[in-house]
Amino acid sequence: MAKSPQFAIAEANPLPLEATDHMQKLHLVMGGRVSDPQTLDFVDLEAMDLVGVYPDYASAEEAWSSNARRTMDDAEMKYVIVHLHRLLEPEITQPKLK
Repeated sequence: MAKSPQFAIAEANPLPLEATDHMQKLHLVMGGRVSDPQTLDFVDLEAMDLVGVYPDYASAEEAWSSNARRTMDDAEMKYVIVHLHRLLEPEITQPKLK
């Protein structure tokens, strides 16, 4: 198993937030050591790598991919994309029930 990299908040350069006429879809990219690679049970929350917040999925995916590739030899390291817009405004992203 490869040695784990130092955990620190990454110097992320997300795209600038621009005014648009549609709902902004914020995404958080974060990662850390998990107890089991099949789960999202992060071992040390204080050591989480908070990569950044991004204005769209494409830029978040690029940041996720870069970090995931950097740590791919360590099976206990996992990076994820969190759809913040779904947490902030769940009524907008949920399908309407008839």
